[in-house]
Amino acid sequence: MPVEFAANGRNYAPPEQPIAVLCIDGCADEYLSVSMHRGQMPHMERMAREGYRGLARGVVPSFTNVNNTSIVTGVPPAMHGIAGNFFLNPETGEEVMMNSPEYRRCGTLLTAAAEAGRKVAFITAKEKLRTVLGDGIVECGGIVFSSEKVDEAQMETHGVDEAESIIGKPRPEIYSGDASVYVLEAGAALAEQGRADFLYLSLTDFMQHKFAPEDAESLAFHAALDEQIGRLLAAGCIVAATADHGMNGKNKADGTPNVIYVESLLNEYFIGCRVICPITDPYVVHHGALGALVMVHLEEPSQASAVGDFLFAQDGVSEVLTRKQGALKLELPEDRIGDLVVLSGRNVVLGKTPEHHDLSVLHGGLRSHGGRYEEIVPLVISQPLNAEYGQRAQGDPRNFDIFDFACNGTR
Repeated sequence: MPVEFAANGRNYAPPEQPIAVLCIDGCADEYLSVSMHRGQMPHMERMAREGYRGLARGVVPSFTNVNNTSIVTGVPPAMHGIAGNFFLNPETGEEVMMNSPEYRRCGTLLTAAAEAGRKVAFITAKEKLRTVLGDGIVECGGIVFSSEKVDEAQMETHGVDEAESIIGKPRPEIYSGDASVYVLEAGAALAEQGRADFLYLSLTDFMQHKFAPEDAESLAFHAALDEQIGRLLAAGCIVAATADHGMNGKNKADGTPNVIYVESLLNEYFIGCRVICPITDPYVVHHGALGALVMVHLEEPSQASAVGDFLFAQDGVSEVLTRKQGALKLELPEDRIGDLVVLSGRNVVLGKTPEHHDLSVLHGGLRSHGGRYEEIVPLVISQPLNAEYGQRAQGDPRNFDIFDFACNGTR
């Protein structure tokens, strides 16, 4: 009998066959379009042809932690509490990375599925996601590990010993496409061996940060992903793919990063302005902590209107929202965002001060994300949608609906 479960007010009734949900980190839809057009992703092309392919709206800030948390909880940040990779803790006044489940305000559907008896595997490229989202799964018999630290997996904490033996490969370099391919290889192997039937496979966006869709390196990378997608399909999985965010070039005409240093700019005209870059995480080679959204905290909140008007008048700034507007329009937790939420244009990034960002780690220009222009992502499912979900797909589907679509929406 199929196992049903509920999480955060949503009901899931997955079929008995295995389900594999993929978060292809940084995958703007053009990566799939170009790769399929060039013949590099025949399995994804078959999914689109025989199943469903469309677009979904992710969460803004369009960052990794925010969107992955929404995907595995099925709810927006206002409910789960993760508003960025990094935030200013209002209780301590310290800048903190949200790298543990203590910052999350609700459970995950992965834990609910494991508690209901599904054989859950949560494999991620980045260790930071394992620590934020992997709690409770192992205690229910599931498997959780990252390719970044696959060699450290232990039965007690990860649900598996010697995880490298699953595919017979050592730990890959995190700053590589191999870190993502490894995740899919491990997931496919677990599905083939019958050790997992409910999988969440979350990749890393190193390749998308470094290469445009038509670059040879990008095409080869997506071909490697597609080979493993083919294995998941052959293992009988319903495969559903989305992304946490898209990706865009953020450079001037001369190829150098197109940066507005918001704190430096504000401190020329105002007093007591502190900028937090929520994209900040341990993987600085990806983006140099430069993204398309920052939070501005003010010592004097009464300045919010004047500071907001000043910022909105700057070339390259596309939106400035007050705390209440950010909570309402972006579905963010009001207590974990700035007095102002500032977003940039398609080819612009926002930073703190020049001293805060090491641009020497960026080679060949900057590709990054975080704002509206990286909000729309692919939604691809290997089976046709039923009438109800086909209608929902024509409305405003979200990337965090992906498990709902995969479990409840196929014919």
